[in-house]
Amino acid sequence: MEKRAFGRTGMNVSVLGFGGAEIGFQGIDTDTVAQLLNGALDAGLNVIDTAECYAGSEELIGAAVSHRRDDFYLFTKAGHRGSFDVPAWDRASITFSIEQSLRRLRTDRLDLVQLHSCSEDILRRGEVIEALQQAKSAGKARFIGYSGDGSAAKYAIKSGAFDTLQTSVNIADQDAIDEILPLTREKEMGVIIKRPIANVAWREKTLPTNTYYHTYWERLQNLKYDFIDSDNGKLNEEVAIALRFTLMNPGVHTAIVGTTQPDRWQQNAVEVAKGPLPKETFQSIRARWKEVSSRNWVAQG
Repeated sequence: MEKRAFGRTGMNVSVLGFGGAEIGFQGIDTDTVAQLLNGALDAGLNVIDTAECYAGSEELIGAAVSHRRDDFYLFTKAGHRGSFDVPAWDRASITFSIEQSLRRLRTDRLDLVQLHSCSEDILRRGEVIEALQQAKSAGKARFIGYSGDGSAAKYAIKSGAFDTLQTSVNIADQDAIDEILPLTREKEMGVIIKRPIANVAWREKTLPTNTYYHTYWERLQNLKYDFIDSDNGKLNEEVAIALRFTLMNPGVHTAIVGTTQPDRWQQNAVEVAKGPLPKETFQSIRARWKEVSSRNWVAQG
């Protein structure tokens, strides 16, 4: 698995990381998670990203791979009281969240703690940033980051307070390619991409019941990429093109993909190992976006 220098952190991260949301929200059992993560680690994974509000994700990861703590970089996020719908943007809550994550993940250190999509106004107040900086000074977090998009992400970058940024880039979400990634490159920040395959929203022939997928599904109906055909039975090939497109953008270091299937990470890794897309394929996806997208097609959190 290809490794990339993670900005100024000194870490070398696998280009394909693991996102821990699905295993938590879908209530996957411990044995399955252990099989999934240990198999991925054996195949070259070294980035595991989760959050305190991803249901039981942190506990599952801790139970599955804490005995292999030196084999991977462990990232989590803070800023909510157990649910993304319950924000907690104060110093005490952030500090508590970090301590809780350490217990759940069965570790004495986190490689990265990220603020989980708080607003620009909250960032400007400084309290939550100071809480992360205190955790870093105490050795509980090696590095600190911001996870989010748009104006808040721009402020986080320009503030100089953060080592990393996690943001959205994919075939249906390209705003950050022009608006965000050039700024992170200037600051030599590590960049994690969330939603790198657009939630595979195109696999649904009608509007998905889960509203989380609606924006991407609707955009993809308009984009009509020529490599996507929901009737041709080549979903894996389409996912591979979408993932390689995301990883091909300058400034991207790792893309986190969630799965509940024990062999799925390895399957994606095989596709990623094929390297960059042909330049004409990449350029055609970018050109189609620029032709079809509208001003309100902003990055999705």
